Amino acid sequence: MARTARRYTDRGGSDSSRAEKEPPPAEPADPEERARALCLRLLTGTPRTRKQLADAMRRREIPEEVAEHVLERFQDVGLIDDEAFANAWVESRHRGRGLARRALAQELRTRGVDNELIGRAVEQLDSEQEEQAARALVDRRLGATRGLERDKRIRRLAGMLARKGYSEGVALRVVRRALEEEGEEPEFLEPFFGE
Repeated sequence: MARTARRYTDRGGSDSSRAEKEPPPAEPADPEERARALCLRLLTGTPRTRKQLADAMRRREIPEEVAEHVLERFQDVGLIDDEAFANAWVESRHRGRGLARRALAQELRTRGVDNELIGRAVEQLDSEQEEQAARALVDRRLGATRGLERDKRIRRLAGMLARKGYSEGVALRVVRRALEEEGEEPEFLEPFFGE
């Protein structure tokens, strides 16, 4: 029996879902009813941003004025809340994947969240939380780099943090501290990190 792969937006996968791709058994003829039904189906599986719902309606060729009316109504009753979405996204992705503020902001931008809301959401994380998350990521990978040349270890660990959105300064500081705690002599690390 073949298994079907599921895609979750919380794991960085596709924004489209089965609910969006498959039409309901009997789709209403009224564009507003179609728009409401589509939004409700999409919101049943996972929270969505206003832009994600608007894009789904556009793909289904629902007239823009109808889509806007339905989106306004859903927002008025609290079914669409981009601020709550952004806050939950930041909390979940930082805790679950160790993403830094920069990476989280980019992910929210691609989902159509307003820059002001993004700014407030990523402000939930302070520098200390970010550095702790970076250290946890390095600690998980440190063992896998043992036996490699010092510069290769540094590149791999710092590169992993860079891909998660950490600044060069944070990445190098965390990697240096981890290597020193592992027993690397600080004077051997200076050519890689400087003073």
